[in-house]
Order: sequence, then structure tokens, then C-alpha cells
Amino acid sequence: MHSSSATRPSIYDETKRHTFLPDLRGHETGEPIASHWRIKHWSKLQARTHGPVLKLGGHTWRLLLYPKGNGVRDCMSLYLEVVHDNNGNHQAATNDWAVCAQFCLVLSDPTNPSHYFDNCTTHRFCPDEIDWGFTRFYDLKMLEKNRLVVDDAVTISVFVRIVKDPTGVLWRNLANYDSRKETGYVGLKNQGATCYMNSLLQSLFCINQFRKAVYQVPVSNGSDHGGGASNHGGDASTKNVGLALQKLFYQLEHANEPVSTTELTKSFGWETVDGFMQHDVQEFSRVLLENLEAKMKNTPADGAIESLFVGKMKSYIKCIDVNYESSRVEDFYDIQLNVVDCKNVQASFDQYIEEETMDGENQYMAEGHGLQNARKGVIFERFPPVLHLHLKRFHYSANDNVMVKINDRYEFPDTLCLRDYCTDRSQDYTYQLHSVLVHSGDLHSGHYFAMINPHKERKWLKFDDEHVVPAANTEVFDDNFGLSMPAKHALASHPGTGIPKFAETSKSFTNAYMLVYIQKDKIDQLLHPLADTDIPAHLRLGSKELSKKCFIM
Repeated sequence: MHSSSATRPSIYDETKRHTFLPDLRGHETGEPIASHWRIKHWSKLQARTHGPVLKLGGHTWRLLLYPKGNGVRDCMSLYLEVVHDNNGNHQAATNDWAVCAQFCLVLSDPTNPSHYFDNCTTHRFCPDEIDWGFTRFYDLKMLEKNRLVVDDAVTISVFVRIVKDPTGVLWRNLANYDSRKETGYVGLKNQGATCYMNSLLQSLFCINQFRKAVYQVPVSNGSDHGGGASNHGGDASTKNVGLALQKLFYQLEHANEPVSTTELTKSFGWETVDGFMQHDVQEFSRVLLENLEAKMKNTPADGAIESLFVGKMKSYIKCIDVNYESSRVEDFYDIQLNVVDCKNVQASFDQYIEEETMDGENQYMAEGHGLQNARKGVIFERFPPVLHLHLKRFHYSANDNVMVKINDRYEFPDTLCLRDYCTDRSQDYTYQLHSVLVHSGDLHSGHYFAMINPHKERKWLKFDDEHVVPAANTEVFDDNFGLSMPAKHALASHPGTGIPKFAETSKSFTNAYMLVYIQKDKIDQLLHPLADTDIPAHLRLGSKELSKKCFIM
């Protein structure tokens, strides 16, 4: 049993209803209601029986009880179900309905309402799942021994509240979910260890100007170049990253089912799982963009990768006492930001450009001036329109001599201003968050998915391998900031229920790993819808014809 009745509220105390329903972090809930079913003759109940009805959220609810168990012999079974009239008729006017609820089922001593057993859960009720609860709610042999059934009488209560579902997919079973119909997008199949790749590909696909550039890479039949795909040992798209990506993007635009990435990974030379398990999101991003950049040379798409993704930074050492400076300007495809000792993106940028003083035994040898006191630092000369920020969640621990994942809370904004970190004053470096690539797990195992806002309207979608579903702002931001409390607290049980906070424990290891920002004054250009004329004719030939007739120039 749980704690003694002396320290517990009465089930009839209306001011204590919230204590029976654990806090659902990140979810908006309605006010709870309660219903109490006083049973006077427990032993005479039918094998399947119902409690009184109650009204909440435009639905009619009631308890469903199997006093001798539902498919089990040693436990009573107890559920909450939705009905559609006071007579218990389940025939709804439409099959297109759903309601999310959190509820607590309570078994109590009829002579002492502070002595009870309770269990809580959440569920999405719909035509396919009109009831939910616990098949093994309580051991039949212990009912009288633990004074829950007293003189053949018992009270069964339910505390229930509606949980708001702004996305329409909260706790939804996705077995028969149609991503294209619901969101306009389709997912990517996971080859077994390619979720990191899928999340980045979806992010790139949703940057329309990049997709257009990929489509601009010329494709020609073999007669123009001394031999077609058949002369190169099979399907041309398995030999050329550009063609494989064109086909993949075209399928993402037009397919109704999740799209395979097998041809793309083969074009990298990754024939086995071992090949692509060696990469992470940042490494894959660089490999892909550099490969495409090479393919685009001397084509209409030449320079597209640089104009979209490449920025410039200057590393410098400037002497304090003499007029001397050494500097080097470099291109970057992404910026690696520290998470350790930084509470947010701005703090990481502050740390990134923080100057280091070189003095004492660490003086700088300046050409023509000898050893000098100097300041060493980095400054950005130009940020790209599409900015990839790689968060250094994986960190080397000197104390333990191992790599560890940092799950500390780290906040990122929807709008990011980087003007103070750049010497270029000709542009407005204000950015809008476009994608959040998320890692859930630890150093050795985990899963990647992406939160993406494909359009100017701030409507987020979650791209999780084969499924694409709407996402709420809390799912994009709060849920991916990282751990905000010590792990030992996140593992505690809800007071009075003994139920671990599995959702919170899971979220503590789920956090943003890469952020993609797009320049705010270039959003119209970057996300401008593609016209039919932007899609090359060879992609409309169909995959079989494409394989036979085309290869990248």
C-alpha cells in the first residue's frame, strides 16, 4: 500500500483533486472533475459492469469494471471509457473524433476515504480505442486484507481532466497515419542507423533555394559523353551523389509513402551499415555539401553552396604595445558552440569571440618585433544566409578520460541577432530558427529527429524518420533545451502514485544537437516555392527511365 491514510487527503476533498493527477509538464490541461461509485455488494457484481456516467469536454465517460479480471484470474481490471449517450451507446455521429485525457483510478475503503490505492495514466480516446486503463489493477486476494473491500462494500473513484491537443497528434497511434495527407510532407525510411542523415536531409529539403540548386546540376544522356549509365556498371544514381539527391528530393515532393535513402547512401560508397554508422550529423553535413559543391563547379548551380551555407571568420593575433597583427581568414560551413558553462546561444557566441591575452611565458613572437604581449581571438567577417550551429553536446571528460554527453539545459531563441559578432555592417544578421536537429540518448546509442518550420508561418513539424507530424512550440523549444534539474530528481516518482516520471526521464536525455537559422530578410528568397519549371524534365521520366538514361555531368 501507499502512505498511511493519516497523511493523505480524502477522495471527497474537492480542493485536493489535483493531487491525484501528476503535473504534465509542457501540456495545457483543463480543470479535473471527480466521480465516486459506491458499491454495496462487491461479491454480487456481474463479470462486466459499468459505473455511473459523467460529462466532461463534450464527451460522456464511465468506469468499466471487471471485478474478477479481464483475461486474468488474480487481479481486478478497471478502465475508463467514452460513450456517446447516457444509455452507453457507442455509436457516434462521426468516426472522426478524439479526446486526450489524464485520469486517476482510485479504490478506497468506504469507511475511510483517506485509505486508498490509486493509479494514473494518460490516453488518446478515439473510435479505435474507446477505453483505457489497467487490466491488472489490484490483486484480488489483497482487497479485503488491505481493507479496500470492507463488509463487501468498496468505493471506486475516477479523477479526470482533458489535455489540450493543439497539434492533433498527441498520443496518437501512427500505425495508419498518412503524413502527406496530414502535413503535406512524407518521411524517410531508416536503414537501421540513418536517422541522423534523415533529419539533416529533411532540413535541407525544406530550404527551397537549396533544393532548386540541386535540381540545377545538369544531367545528360550517355550519348553526349561517350557512354551512359550502362557503361558505368548499373544505376547511375548509385554512383553520383547529385543525381541520387535529385531523385530523393523529387520523391519527397511527390511520393505518398516514406522514401528510401538507399540510392543516396550507395552513392557515398556506403554499402553496409558499418559505413554510415561512423558519421554524425555535422560530419555528414560537411561531406554532403562539399561533394555537391564539387559537382556544381562550372554548372548553372556553381557557387550555390557557398552563397547559401559558407561564412567567413578571421583568426587574429594583435600585439598590444606595437603596431603588428597576424591574421588568417577562413571559410566555415558551420559553427561549433560550447554547451559546457554556457546557458544559451548568446553566451556561447560571447565565449567564442572572447579574446585570450598572450603574456608572460606565453608571449607572442611577432615578426620584426620579438616577443610581445598580444591578444588572440576570432571575429566573424560574414555569416551565411543559412547558418548551421553545431552544439557540442559530446564532451571529453578529463577526470574520467572518456567522452560523455552533456544534457545540461541550454536555451536557443526563435529569433537570433548576430550583428555584434560580425565586422560586416552591410547586412542585417538577424536570423529566424528554421530547424532543430535533436538527439535523444547517450554517447553510445540514441535517435535523431528534426523539428522544422518549412514556411514563413510559424507552424512546426516533427520529422521522425517515416512520420511527419505537427509539433507545438513547447516540443520545439522547452522539450529540447535539455535537463533543468538534477537527474536524481527527474527519476523520482509522482507523490502518492509510485509511478516513475518516465516522460521527464526520457526528455532529460533528449536535446538539441544542431540548430539551423535562416537570415530573416532573406526568408522570402530562401523559402520561395519552386515552380514546375524548376524541376528538371529527366526527373519526371520515372525512376526506371531515370536509372537507364541519366548520369551527372
